[in-house]
Amino acid sequence: MAHTLDSVFAALADPTRRRILEMLLEDDMAVTDVADPFDMSLAGISKHLTVLTQAGLIQQERRGRVKWCKLDPDALQDAWTWMQGFGQFDTIDFDALEALIDQGLPSSGRDPADQQ
Repeated sequence: MAHTLDSVFAALADPTRRRILEMLLEDDMAVTDVADPFDMSLAGISKHLTVLTQAGLIQQERRGRVKWCKLDPDALQDAWTWMQGFGQFDTIDFDALEALIDQGLPSSGRDPADQQ
C-alpha cells in the first residue's frame, strides 16, 4: 500500500494533474480534449496522463484511432482510508452543531452588563 500511496500523493501534488482529474469527473475525455484548456504541448499533457495512469488514478484506452481517458472512481480509496486514520477528516454533523447553537450556550449566571 505504501507504494500506491506514494504514487497517488505524488500524482496529486501537481496542479495540472489535479485539474485533469477534476475534468474527468464529468465524463471520459479524449486526450486531445484533455489537452485543450492547457497551455502546453500534447506531449506535456501525455506525460501528466502517464503519471496519473501509473498511480492508478485514471485508465487510458484506445477506441478506434482516439485515445480516451477515464477516471478510476476507486483509485483514491487507499489514500482516503489512510487519511481517515488521523481522525481530522471526520465529517462534521452540521445539524447537531446547529441544534447546539439554537439551544444557546449554558448561562454562567452572570449578567454580561455586570462585567464592566
